[in-house]
Amino acid sequence: MKTIIMIPSRMASSRFPGKPMVKINGKPMIQRVWEQAINCNIGDVVVACSENEVFDLITNLGGKAILTNPNLPSGTDRIYSALTQMPKHKEFDFVINLQGDMPIIKPQQIKKVINPLKHKYSIGTLATNLKRDEVSNKNVTKVSVKWDKNNIGQAKEFFRYKNIIDENTFHHVGIYSYTINSIKDFVKLPTSKNEKLLNLEQYRAMDAGIGIGVTLENNIPPSIDTKEDLNLIETIIRENNE
Repeated sequence: MKTIIMIPSRMASSRFPGKPMVKINGKPMIQRVWEQAINCNIGDVVVACSENEVFDLITNLGGKAILTNPNLPSGTDRIYSALTQMPKHKEFDFVINLQGDMPIIKPQQIKKVINPLKHKYSIGTLATNLKRDEVSNKNVTKVSVKWDKNNIGQAKEFFRYKNIIDENTFHHVGIYSYTINSIKDFVKLPTSKNEKLLNLEQYRAMDAGIGIGVTLENNIPPSIDTKEDLNLIETIIRENNE
């Protein structure tokens, strides 16, 4: 099966402007994410960016980047726009949407997002263990999972906060996998009621009756949404001599 990893990148983040190019121990964040994707060795890697400085960085490193409209509404729309600019994009079986703010996610963890596609799902994602201090943190998206076999489950619900959660609730990791047909179908769907209400893009699929498969992988490193997150990641990198 032919796989491509697409990394959406946009400099105009509302919470952290210029985030893709922020340096982490001297290396731009988007470069660190791109390197982790390359180290997966499962297929092509493309950065779908909206600014020339990211495009120039990746291409000067010998990588592939594609410029997209900065006004696209989501990362999924961005990677699909870049994908369709590739002449042979229909040859890919699986598309991984790897967030550009996860600089220390491990290659073997990225690979796990494909597992639901190998079963009955057309969209896959990851979950990891929910830490005690994250339970009430509304910046951490949670997912409730109904487990099938082979450590794969179906997402029942995504949310940011609830008074009561059970043992099948996990920290949702915002990486997705699609079949080439499911990503095409997804970007054609209208924005759904729950997507707007909860500000969670995955409800566009859920509200359309499309099941999302979940792979559980413990101890996936955090993404960077704020400057406080950046400080944490820098500490982890120093401690691990990365």
